[in-house]
Amino acid sequence: MRFSVWPKLSQPWSEVLEVVRHAEATGWDGVYVADHFMGDGGLFGAVTSAHLEATAALAGLATATTRLRLGTLVLGNTYRHPAVVANWAASVDRISGGRVVLGLGAGWQANEHEQYGIELPTPGRRLARLDEACTVIRGLLTEPVVSFAGRCYELTEAVCEPKPVQPRLPLLVGGKGDRMLGLVARHADEWNMWATPKMIAERAAVLDRHCERLGREPSSISRSTQVLVFLTQSSSEADEFVASVNGRPTVAGPAERFGEVVEGWREAGVDEVIVPDLALGSGPRRLEALDALIEQGRLAAG
Repeated sequence: MRFSVWPKLSQPWSEVLEVVRHAEATGWDGVYVADHFMGDGGLFGAVTSAHLEATAALAGLATATTRLRLGTLVLGNTYRHPAVVANWAASVDRISGGRVVLGLGAGWQANEHEQYGIELPTPGRRLARLDEACTVIRGLLTEPVVSFAGRCYELTEAVCEPKPVQPRLPLLVGGKGDRMLGLVARHADEWNMWATPKMIAERAAVLDRHCERLGREPSSISRSTQVLVFLTQSSSEADEFVASVNGRPTVAGPAERFGEVVEGWREAGVDEVIVPDLALGSGPRRLEALDALIEQGRLAAG
């Protein structure tokens, strides 16, 4: 089982680097960044909060690390043409020596689209666009020349050079709906969702059925998940935190509690656990929390 960190990009770059460099030095396996330009006015910060841009941040982390996998969790497909995404991913894979995981999603945060005048189609149209985008990106990353005529995108003898270092750069797709899981089965190397062990086990069964209908081995898709993590020895503080996050999957309590949940994820077939730093504090406190979590995670993973 892999363990990765997810530093928020609403903090100064120096603090992002502090988290990531500490993670690389202490045995974590990867780092992920979210793709947002501002907060959502709720759990993910004020609408006016400053955010580093995801593709720039990951390119920076490629030069600041030597070992960690580097992933997006996830790029909103509404923000960029898939040909632009493919060229970016190939370039950063080159810069990093072959460590990129390209995480893609349909896009969802309404206030970003409203402020920037970016169309936010219906969920069904977003899913159709993402389906075509995955085809476009895979083709550009693997084929010398790509022509594609879809309902959403059109390419004519398109090239993407240089190709990535990885012969098959991993595509990760985030989502949990039945139709989205069908898309995962068609296109993804990795799948991600926010989930408790029970939640991901139920959704994984749906994904497995989609794979079986397509003649694809379900185990060929790696599964990852994340929850908010809040470390405390106080049960009342833990309860207050859980109540404050509006049902978002959460582990709150001592680090040993995280280990117990890792055991559940392992039994549910999870291959990678991602830890956001949203509720881990800052400075030495956050680094100590990361140390406690990786220790308990490794023990539980066996």
